[in-house]
Amino acid sequence: MNLWHTLLYQPLVNLLILFYNLLGNNLGLAIIGLTILIRLVLTPLTLPSLKSAQRMRDLAPELEKLKKKYKKDKQALAKAQLELYKRHGLNPASGCLPQIIQIIILIALFQAFNQVLRADGEIIQKLNEVLYPILRLGKSTQINTRFLYLELTQPDLFKFTAINIFGFKLEAFPGLFLIGSAVAQFISSYLMMPSNKAAEIKAKKTKEKNDDMAAMMQKQMLFMMPLMTLLIGFKFPSGLVLYWLSFSLFMLGQQLYINFKKKNESSKK
Repeated sequence: MNLWHTLLYQPLVNLLILFYNLLGNNLGLAIIGLTILIRLVLTPLTLPSLKSAQRMRDLAPELEKLKKKYKKDKQALAKAQLELYKRHGLNPASGCLPQIIQIIILIALFQAFNQVLRADGEIIQKLNEVLYPILRLGKSTQINTRFLYLELTQPDLFKFTAINIFGFKLEAFPGLFLIGSAVAQFISSYLMMPSNKAAEIKAKKTKEKNDDMAAMMQKQMLFMMPLMTLLIGFKFPSGLVLYWLSFSLFMLGQQLYINFKKKNESSKK
């Protein structure tokens, strides 16, 4: 726990306050700035992982042929798949470490933002306990938690007079940043699963229940994460939603860059 606090949590809280000071005491801009900085630092890890994932998706037709050829021999199928990956210089497990590192940093970032956003009236005292001496705040300091129309300590919701829909009491609608986060998540997931449509077509042409199940699971995952983003956003402070939107847009930009670069390389051949 001490290592977690010293190496991750405390530095991230300090970086957030540093950005807050540098960007005109604007916590929203500080969250965006810190998120971009973290994504840039992680780029040497994430780009190779995204490129590897793209190449794995390109191999989908060849993998389908192997599954059809060795559908009754799982050992032979596994061996043939490994040989295919080796031939193309791919390691399916190579993306695991970057993903684990990203998850660890995401958890630490979440805690850092949560520390600043959810602290009560003793926010300055609590912050100063983790801030380095040069960044410690005066007792009279008030953190500005407004960003555009958002109150960053509250969920991003448009509230209205309660109405009943099919027996459910509806009192609020997701705000623009929350909807943007879900949309970015959907587009990102869609780009990561370009074979989804092909899988559905294949499932319709075959009688294999496994094909139907795989296509259905892909389609469910495509919508599940954006839906979860919306549901969780109803409870989380909008500062965390702003962070998730910044994170998702940056990752989406990386994916679009890789796809664009690959398309250009293919057109030159």
